[in-house]
Amino acid sequence: MTLYDCLESGNGHKVRLFLSLLNRDFDLVLVDIHKGETHTPEFLAINPNGKIPALKLGDGRTLSESNAILFYLAEGTDYFPSDPFKRAQVMSWMFWEQYQHEPTLAVARFWCHHMEMTPERKALLAEKRAKGNDALALMEKNFIHADWCVGDDPTIADISLYSYTSVCEEGGFDLKAYPAVRRWLDRVAALPGFIPMEPWPMEPGTG
Repeated sequence: MTLYDCLESGNGHKVRLFLSLLNRDFDLVLVDIHKGETHTPEFLAINPNGKIPALKLGDGRTLSESNAILFYLAEGTDYFPSDPFKRAQVMSWMFWEQYQHEPTLAVARFWCHHMEMTPERKALLAEKRAKGNDALALMEKNFIHADWCVGDDPTIADISLYSYTSVCEEGGFDLKAYPAVRRWLDRVAALPGFIPMEPWPMEPGTG
């Protein structure tokens, strides 16, 4: 398999983390999203949507969208339960991750590193942080009573949520307010084969 990825992307890290947890061999091809390398004809032939991550399988077929890749890789493993209701719960968390979690925590992080903080964007950033804290609060409520998102063992729901949560402080969020989330992050980090996200160095005044 070949994974096309950018190291600063949480969506890409999900896939690299899960491949590492599964001890699966793959080739890593780094793509610079800031230089437009995802919009070259060569990359668009791999993923017409022009985004990373993209996973090319051994037979030449290609999958895009990080959570779809996780679903594919998890089939037949302990990270995707066999019970239909638990499978649906895993999917529920992962749909929520892309709808309410990633658009707030990840976007705030990106803006703090790559966008000029105009007064208008500062107002929008405040809104992103408010909604991101709502997302973290929901996770906190779950992890007060449970070690994992679904059931008694880690699933791809945990992998999906881990990456951007683990670096959310780079977007101005304070994890000290969410002790149960921090304990859950530690549990994921203790899994055999774990690899962390690489933090961005913050530039003065960007946040």
